[in-house]
Amino acid sequence: MTLKSAARNFAEKFGLHVIRQSQNPLHHYLGLGDFPFTTIFDIGANEGQFAREARRRFPSSKLYCFEPVDAAYAKLKSWCDADGNAVPVHIALGDSAGSVEMAVHPHHTPSSSLLKTTDISHDLYPVTKDQSSQSVEIQRLDDFVSGLKDDIGDNLLLKLDVQGFEAAVLRGAPGTIARANGIITEICLESLYEGQSTFEEVLDLARAGGMSYSGNLNQVYGEGGKVLYIDAVFLRQ
Repeated sequence: MTLKSAARNFAEKFGLHVIRQSQNPLHHYLGLGDFPFTTIFDIGANEGQFAREARRRFPSSKLYCFEPVDAAYAKLKSWCDADGNAVPVHIALGDSAGSVEMAVHPHHTPSSSLLKTTDISHDLYPVTKDQSSQSVEIQRLDDFVSGLKDDIGDNLLLKLDVQGFEAAVLRGAPGTIARANGIITEICLESLYEGQSTFEEVLDLARAGGMSYSGNLNQVYGEGGKVLYIDAVFLRQ
């Protein structure tokens, strides 16, 4: 037995899986690091978890961080103010403009959504059962971008974490996608939200914008190894 095999076997005894960094998508970022993104749209920013990672990987990029949930937005704004090159935006994005009701999960705000959660979601994630309602403003990303005074350039990255609402966000952003070189988006494969976007819908919209599917940065598993949701990457080739 080689030393490498021995180390792998030892790790597996503790439920761990050892891989080379070259095979770790979170290390090489599936080619996203090849693009010097001028502007990043963090859609569904929550408290700024992805924004912090984006700042580390893309230190010179301008960030626009969208978060409609009041409690999460307050923490996001604090981080953006300290960052100095990140703009917090207190709205939701979709394919229409107006006001909508959002289901807020107070015990786990990242899972809050414009869509209703399913019984499957409640069984897998009991914290989603406790909900409140919040009225939020919704806009199309293309309309938001057209109202900006700053030049955002033509090397954009879109990141979506919108709990089943991905297709609506992308339908409201064809002009912005045309100026982007990458999209990172969470997509539910298990039925966690009523009327949630499918992988096929997101793929078709990305392809319509000239993007190709490049793999998953991450995927979360349920019992028996079933994939519940993924963080998919699309790149302009």
